[in-house]
Amino acid sequence: MKVLIKRFSPEARIPAYSHTGDAGLDLFSCVHMTINPGETGVVPTGLQMAIPPGYVGLIWDKSGIALRGVHRLAGVVDSGYRGEVRVVLTNLGKEPFEINPGMKIAQMLIQPVQSVEIVEVDSLDPTSRGEGGFGSTGLY
Repeated sequence: MKVLIKRFSPEARIPAYSHTGDAGLDLFSCVHMTINPGETGVVPTGLQMAIPPGYVGLIWDKSGIALRGVHRLAGVVDSGYRGEVRVVLTNLGKEPFEINPGMKIAQMLIQPVQSVEIVEVDSLDPTSRGEGGFGSTGLY
């Protein structure tokens, strides 16, 4: 499968796999910015992409950044979207987080999407779990 990329910033880097067999393509910042503790920022990549119909780009954390308390929010790039790919990061850490052009900020997995038909009903089939949620299976 091919994903077409349009670079419109001279600082933009094309997404790339760091290692053969990696699931996620690294996404890179094209700007310098700081996200202070407790703040959320939108980091531009300087890229637009054409994800093929039937697929989605899912944006996930980079583990090294997550260890510093910085996590991505949002993260769905639909196949019909043609705007700039930007990454929403929030700083849950205690130190300012410096971002520089060319820095890895997130990773994108390209995955197939199955469209579903929504059918409203009056009841659902019972299961062994039922309505149990949030901790209903215990801690250990």
